[in-house]
Amino acid sequence: MASEKNIQWEASTKLKFEQMVEKVPVFLRGMAQEKVEKRAFELVAQDQRTIIEEKDLVTAFFDATPFGFHGPMKCDMEELGIDYTKYGFD
Repeated sequence: MASEKNIQWEASTKLKFEQMVEKVPVFLRGMAQEKVEKRAFELVAQDQRTIIEEKDLVTAFFDATPFGFHGPMKCDMEELGIDYTKYGFD
């Protein structure tokens, strides 16, 4: 299994992650960043990969974000050019 220290962000995905986190309300930002990042690392580790890709970012945001906030999150993804539908989300 890949260990967290061996896992890295794909550069463009890291930028999108940072841009998405900036869109989270300030009072939730730290918690959201931590939960999404942790989930992204888990997804990559369970697949025994070493690079966090856009699909991991999308899945981590959907997994870590309460359902009631999915609408605004999807709008934020669309603004950043992230097509979450190609990863099975609608």
